[in-house]
Amino acid sequence: MNPPSTILPHNINITQATFLKSVPSVGLCPAEHGIEIAFVGRSNSGKSSAINALVNQRHLARTSKTPGRTQMINFFEVDLQRRLVDLPGYGYAKVNAKIKAQIESLLSEYLSQRQCLQGLIMLMDIRHPLTPYDQQLIDFALQYHRAIHILLTKADKLKRGAANNVLLATRKTLSHYPMPISVQTFSALTQQGLAEAREQIDCWFK
Repeated sequence: MNPPSTILPHNINITQATFLKSVPSVGLCPAEHGIEIAFVGRSNSGKSSAINALVNQRHLARTSKTPGRTQMINFFEVDLQRRLVDLPGYGYAKVNAKIKAQIESLLSEYLSQRQCLQGLIMLMDIRHPLTPYDQQLIDFALQYHRAIHILLTKADKLKRGAANNVLLATRKTLSHYPMPISVQTFSALTQQGLAEAREQIDCWFK
């Protein structure tokens, strides 16, 4: 949460986000002030593509066809009091055990310790939602009362009816959690759900 003395600018424009820094540990994160919104998801869930679509920039977040490439915490500055955060992808089986343990430790430390984290944008491939890895991360984040908004990415891969069925089924499953978790369909390719996702980010940034 923001300290009472923090004064945030009223105008929010995430499309002006710029790269700030990459860090291998929570201890090297920027100073605790303002608001952060973090993006997290399984490797190859389309996280970097979603960030780039949301900020209307092609190469702000580095995309790769090789899952598991993001192994540090990447910070993007919207303004002096607001940041977007790209967290390492999780759940990629071919990452060696040492790197997998480092990623899990980095995620757990950030989610449990970062006081300026306002909300978590969680990305799931709409064809494979709520995997055991996803549910484990949701359970962990809710322990620390983190607000969660889920993007069911790559919605363009399914027909509209099938995508809507996955959305409804996911919402039904999420309704059993003790805290409300919002969810929507999203496609970086077709920009489906772009306005809704930006609206959630704006709400958390205010």
